[in-house]
Amino acid sequence: MARRAARTTGTAGTAGAAGGRGTTTVRGARRPELRLPPLTPYEDDDGLEPDGDYDALDFREADLTGQDGAGARFMDCALTGCALDEASLRAARLLDTRLTGVRGVGTNLAGATLRDVELLDARLGGTQLHGAVLERVLIRGGKIDYLNLRRARLKDVVFESCVLVEPDFGGARLERVEFVDCALKQADLSAATLTDVDLRGAAPLELSRGVDRLSGAVISPAQLLDLAPVLAAELGVRVVG
Repeated sequence: MARRAARTTGTAGTAGAAGGRGTTTVRGARRPELRLPPLTPYEDDDGLEPDGDYDALDFREADLTGQDGAGARFMDCALTGCALDEASLRAARLLDTRLTGVRGVGTNLAGATLRDVELLDARLGGTQLHGAVLERVLIRGGKIDYLNLRRARLKDVVFESCVLVEPDFGGARLERVEFVDCALKQADLSAATLTDVDLRGAAPLELSRGVDRLSGAVISPAQLLDLAPVLAAELGVRVVG
């Protein structure tokens, strides 16, 4: 089961897009601390089943390519080195679960619930998480390309030491979300709602759309300078030397 780890709040010297105040306090994300029970090896006889129930199982080097686990529940599980290409996990529930070194393209987790989950050193592309709910989730290490989080709800989520290429947060709601020592490349924040989102650890911090949605986020002075051309364009300001 997971224990809740509350982080202390931080203070930014420059409020950036968070209202222009001199100092801004950001509520830190609560991270999961998993303590998995003894696990039983997963036996891949007939593959995943829609609406299946998987408790305290060890999925080690399992090939789940193209399998249908829509609506399934994973509780106190570990998935290590698994292949998830085109796997359907739509509306699945991942609870108190750790995924390590998983890989795949086109994994469908639309409408899924991830609560008290650790995703470590993943190599994923085109993962569908639109409409999903992520609460107390740590995503650490690895690289995720074209992550679709449109209209998802993220609360107490930490992206740490990972690379996100063109993630789509369009219409998503982010609350107490931290980016720690990670690359955020060409992110789309259009129509997103941000509350206590700490972007100071994102390097680079690149936004393709949605710079007008940065209210509720905190950035560093250096990031403010980097974003100045995008902010000027959004405001219709012409900068002439």
